[in-house]
Order: sequence, then C-alpha cells, then structure tokens
Amino acid sequence: MIDWLQHSTPGLLLLAAVSIAVLLVSIIKLKMEPFIALIVVGLLTALAAGVPVGTLVGSAQKASDSLLEKGFGGILGHIAAIIGLGTLLGAILEKSGGARVLTSSLLRAFGEKRAPLAMGVAGLIFGIPVFFDIGIFVLAPLVYVAAKQGGKSILLYCLPLLGGLSVTHAFLPPHPGPVAAAGLLGVDLGWVILMGAVCMIPAWLVGGVWFAAWIGKRIHIDVPEEMLVENGGDSEHENPPSLGLVAFIIAVPLVLILLGTFGSIWLPKDSTIAGVATFVGTPAVALTIAVLLASWLLGTRRGMSGKQLSQLSGTALRPVAMILLVVGAGAFFGAVLQATGIGKAVSGSLDDAGLPVILAAYVISCGMRIAQGSATVAIVTTSGILAPTVSELGYSQVQLALLVVAIAAGSIIASHVNDGGFWIVSRYFGISVQDTLKTWTVQETILSVVGFAVAAGLMAVV
Repeated sequence: MIDWLQHSTPGLLLLAAVSIAVLLVSIIKLKMEPFIALIVVGLLTALAAGVPVGTLVGSAQKASDSLLEKGFGGILGHIAAIIGLGTLLGAILEKSGGARVLTSSLLRAFGEKRAPLAMGVAGLIFGIPVFFDIGIFVLAPLVYVAAKQGGKSILLYCLPLLGGLSVTHAFLPPHPGPVAAAGLLGVDLGWVILMGAVCMIPAWLVGGVWFAAWIGKRIHIDVPEEMLVENGGDSEHENPPSLGLVAFIIAVPLVLILLGTFGSIWLPKDSTIAGVATFVGTPAVALTIAVLLASWLLGTRRGMSGKQLSQLSGTALRPVAMILLVVGAGAFFGAVLQATGIGKAVSGSLDDAGLPVILAAYVISCGMRIAQGSATVAIVTTSGILAPTVSELGYSQVQLALLVVAIAAGSIIASHVNDGGFWIVSRYFGISVQDTLKTWTVQETILSVVGFAVAAGLMAVV
C-alpha cells in the first residue's frame, strides 16, 4: 500500500483527496479547532505515505530538523511579527478615535447624497490596518447615524462599508491571509500590496458600490433603533486626532514596504540609499516604525500612559494567537504534501489536464471557503496544497502575487451560515438571515468573482 502511494500518481492524488475530506469532516462535523485538525491530518497523511518517523517528528536530539517543526517555524518566522505589529497598529488607530475621524471627515466631504460612497471609502482605508470584525464594531455606529439621517435602507450605507472592509482584509497585507499566502508561495509583500490593490478596486466598485446601490433600493431595512441608542454617543473621543495624522499613520507602512520592494529595482545596486530602502521596507521593520509613530503621536502625545498602551497591546494581541496557530499548522500540512510527493502529483495532473494553476488555486480556495467558512483556513490550506507545484513553475514575483490574489479572492466567496462574519453582519445591521443571504452573501460572491477575473486577466498578459 505504502509503495503504491509513493510511486503512483493516482495513489497520491487519492491520498490528497482523502486527506482534505478528513480535514473538512474534522472541522465541520466534529467541530475540531482548525489548527488541531491540520496537525492531525498532516501527521496521518505523512504516515500513510510512508514518511519516516524521524523525518516527520525528528528525535530528542534533532527535533528542530523535523518536518513538523520546519513547517511551523518556517512560516511563523516570516509572518508572526508582521501580523502582530499590524494588529497593534490597528488597535491604536481604533482606540485613538482615528476611525471616527476618518469616516466623519469623508461624510462631510462627500455630502449626504454620497454618504454611501463615503462609507465605502472609509471601509477601504480603515480596513487596511484593522481586522474585518473590528472595522464593523468601530464604524457601525456611524452607519446607523448616516442611514437614519438619510431615511433610506441601511443596506445602502452598510454594504459599501462591508465591501471595503472585506476586500482589504482579503487582498492586502498586513492581514493574515495574504501575508500567510505570500510566505508560503515566496513572494514579496510589496508585490502583493500592488497587485492586491489593482484587483480589489474593481471588485469593490462592482460589489461594494454598484451592487449595494442596486440592492439597497429593492430591499428596505430600517436602522435598528436599539443599536442607534446603544451606539449613538462618541464621548470617549472628545479630542480626536486630525485626519491628516490618521492618514499618515495608515500610509507609512504601505509606502515603506513598497519602497523596499521596488527600491531594489529602481535604485543603484549596493548604494547606501538602496540599503536604507531595503531596511526600512522590510515588512517587520516598516510596521515597527508605524507602530512606534502611532504609539507616540496617537498615544503618548495625547495623554495615553505607558501602562494603558501595554494593556491595549495585550488585549489586541489575544486573538492573534489562534490565527498564528492555524497558519503554522497549515504550513506544516503543506510541507507534508511536498514531502510525500503529493505536490508533484497535483502539478503533473494540472499540467496534463491543461488547467491553469491560477484557476485551480481559485477553485480550491472557493471549495475550502464554502465548506468550512474560515477565509484564513481556506487561504492557508490552498497555499499549502499548491506551494510545491508553484515552486517548480518558475513564476515571476508579479505572477506569484496574482496567484496570492486569486487564492484570497476564492477565500471570501459565498459567505453563509458557517462563517462568523455572516452573523456579525446580520446582528450589527439588523438584517434577517434570509436578507443577509440575498445581500451580504451575494456581495461577497461578486467581490470574489470580480477580484479573480481581474487577477486572471493580468496573469494572462504578464
């Protein structure tokens, strides 16, 4: 049996299919934590394929050489600091009142008639440093007020915001999904930022602006009165920061990372300025600079004590632990697929079938998302499955970045009842389950399809 698995492409493909099926059953039916399910299935897959125990888990003397530790350590060493620092940056911006400043300024600039567009732009901008759910928690009260003043369906105001938060969370670093995919596929974050932005803007315009305006006129949902009363005040931020300062803090890490990525191309090699650009443009360094600036400009200088900043950091970083565990376990699962030869079998099968890798990446990610609900699990698992295949194709950085975008696009398709985000949207904006399926689920699917279509189109010409 083991010999057949090791030397037979059909056997390896069957093993891959069984492994993924067991993974989904463990998460969906048995309600196992995704990171535990990924470890268990990875270990069983390796043993079934005949990977030696010493190679899989090492020995007491050389545990660090094991597939288990290399899988976890390789990816976490690359992304842990980035995700942690990005989370801290978003927490400081939220605590300082920066989100309300940004949204209120946009609402004034766009005017009452274009308030839905203002909410969408706020979601795009504020969605860069904060997680999707945090963006909803912070900005939902402003949606209530804008919708109440406009006297129209809350869908006209919340869907553009949700579209902006969703595409930035899926397509742009420092969010966990694209960062993890970039680490697994070996692409610079600067290219992911650039290609992610190019692909997400058309997706947001179609799904977050056009569709929101269309469906908002056909389904009327009143503002939840209890939420308006509960969240109407803003007394916590009596002296909010300026719009320019908030925009500066958000822009700093993105600009530095882009400088580091493209400075090595445009600047004279081995020059001092190229070295500086590479240093400050390293994602962990760029985000450290941004966090230090935010801590001083939005925290210390505005009366926040060191103890308060420390407590804020501790609170903000708690959810990151589970994300990092899922990413590490997914990387281990991917390493197992490579060590067992499953990656090469998948690559050969795709080549024989004439199926483009970018399409396969999108379809696999869509399937994982629809089956188990978590976008992060979908991205990490899909990237792990395809990493061995991609490593042999000699893709350029641009092509790898577009592949990351395709995987990310698949990870947000058809949000439904197994997705926590579905229930957050329904609860916070007073939308029934039926109407949430008609609006939010359809919007996510549009964002996914358009984002992938743009990525696939660019892949065909680069």
